[in-house]
Amino acid sequence: MRNTRVSVTGGAGFIGSNLANALSAEHDVIAVDDESLGTPANLEPAVEYRRRSVLEDDLPTDVDVVFHLAARSSYPMHEADPADGARINVEGFANVVDQARRDGCDTVVYASTSSIYGSRTEPTPEDVAVTARTGYEASKLARERYAEYVSHHYGMSAAGLRLFSVYQGYDGAEAHKDQYTNVIAQFAADIAGGEPPELYGDGSQTRDFTHVDDVVRAFERAAEHELDGIYNVGTGRATDFEAVVAMINEALGTAVDPEYVENPIPADVYVHDTLADAGKPRAATGWRPTVDLESGIERVCEPYC
Repeated sequence: MRNTRVSVTGGAGFIGSNLANALSAEHDVIAVDDESLGTPANLEPAVEYRRRSVLEDDLPTDVDVVFHLAARSSYPMHEADPADGARINVEGFANVVDQARRDGCDTVVYASTSSIYGSRTEPTPEDVAVTARTGYEASKLARERYAEYVSHHYGMSAAGLRLFSVYQGYDGAEAHKDQYTNVIAQFAADIAGGEPPELYGDGSQTRDFTHVDDVVRAFERAAEHELDGIYNVGTGRATDFEAVVAMINEALGTAVDPEYVENPIPADVYVHDTLADAGKPRAATGWRPTVDLESGIERVCEPYC
């Protein structure tokens, strides 16, 4: 992928702005965002910005590649207004892809989610059975099925990346997700301020924490190789929340104990454990994570030191 023109929806948000900024070094980049979660302040001057909704007509899809990240991107965010979540996540995706197709763009890379796997403690490959237990998961599965349709019916390359617990910290673009930021960002801010981070239950839940820099490279590689289908983006390492708190304390030189609270998310939909098998994108593109969790947490904590 050299000297191409690309569009990034959700391009002023957390992952989207990181992607748009990275791509702008070598490509013409248009970032599209409705500013519900993002801000153009996240973007480098080289990125062309359009404040638009993915539900609108005449979007800037006359490009070589569309990276689609605009979404209500978590269970609580989606449940705040399920109908709006479905419109943005499903109708918005179909609208963007259809406009891209009509504009002659045949390569789309979009964000899906590892949440559809439910709780799994073994490395999870893409071909396991998945279930939609929430509206958020249903909306992401709908994206995958629509992408399958346009791939088979129109010959488009449509790669869905199932992302595993992406983080960066409040010093990066993640700050604008506010209460929806990754727990690493929340825990680090609490501990740096001398406040106990809140752990749901006993803190034994695990996540495959993946640094945003590695996620950006996964999107780039998927476009370069014109991937089609579904690909996991994770590290293959699971870490429990208590261990994350300990790692943050070590990085900050603090000794703040967590507070254990009742989980506000219903047990039948709460994802307790995630762990990726990322062999498929590695085999297809050579992608592999390069930021280990210890180094990533040091990056998150650096502004507080």
